Amino acid sequence: MAIISDDNNFENQNSRQKNPIIKTESIEYDKTFENSIRPKTFEDYIGQSALKETLKITIEAAKLREKPLDHLLFYGPPGLGKTTLAGVIAEQMGADIKITSAPALERPRDIIGILMSLKGGEILFIDEIHRLNKVAEEILYPAMEDFFLDMTTGKSQTVKTLRVPLPKFTLIGATTKAGALSGPLRDRFGIIHRLQFYTIEELSQVIKRTASILDIKITEDGAVAIAKRSRGTPRIANRLVKRVSDFALIKFDGVITDEVANYSLDILNIDEFGLDTTDRAFLNLIIEKYDGGPVGIETIAAALSEDVRTLEDVCEPYLLQSGLLQRTPRGRKVSPEGYRHLGKKVENYQQSLF
Repeated sequence: MAIISDDNNFENQNSRQKNPIIKTESIEYDKTFENSIRPKTFEDYIGQSALKETLKITIEAAKLREKPLDHLLFYGPPGLGKTTLAGVIAEQMGADIKITSAPALERPRDIIGILMSLKGGEILFIDEIHRLNKVAEEILYPAMEDFFLDMTTGKSQTVKTLRVPLPKFTLIGATTKAGALSGPLRDRFGIIHRLQFYTIEELSQVIKRTASILDIKITEDGAVAIAKRSRGTPRIANRLVKRVSDFALIKFDGVITDEVANYSLDILNIDEFGLDTTDRAFLNLIIEKYDGGPVGIETIAAALSEDVRTLEDVCEPYLLQSGLLQRTPRGRKVSPEGYRHLGKKVENYQQSLF
């Protein structure tokens, strides 16, 4: 994967310092850890079975029609494989992919430059697409719908509007907050799908595949032990495999077993639910300082000295999915299951209701 500069036909050399494009030719990944274990085919991509079947059919139909795919929007918590899935789609379509993120597209020329550099059939992947500014969104509307780019030239009374044709391309957007997208942008995607948290069995397969690629010895029980503490998220599972393998190599005989995994993850302060120090501090704060809630997320973030977006995008999705936390109109509230997990008396929860 190579980072390339795109002057967006404006001959502005300063744009090189904040180039938003990462280009891959047929998805040739870097030899870094995360990229080296990314699957390139649907067969290697574990989980999201319903979505994979839909995409296989859609891709085959697009190939038969000799047309690009409809624009796709993937949403869900971070780490579930949205970027990886975009790479798999590009590989299956035999297309190049350009990867960028919405925060990098601050100026109109950023998005214009990317669109004008696209070739027919290419895929443009925009991560965190809900963070696109209004100007960038309005530029995307005709590009997505009619494959035209509306541009203006001149000043004052000499202003002219130009409609520049674009090659037909596929936009894949990824977001953790589908509700934050504007209606007009969301409606221009032909396929919208939410990625689900992974099951223990699926995560075990991910872990064993990663261990095989990295030449790490692991038992079936060891994979399950790591999977149980991976918060239903492949990215976390892959990271834990690396950390546990260090302990296995130094403290044990190099093989990740159930005992080795549990010992290592206990030292790393990751409990049997996959909660880390920040997650437990989140729940404990609500229980001990605010009688179990409800309490606003801004208040929690200030008390923990954490960013609100970090809590909303990283901590909350899994806590809500696990039933440890409840989101109410008045704020966040720890559930009875959250009390039990932390060893607190559930009676406190009942008292906080009144």
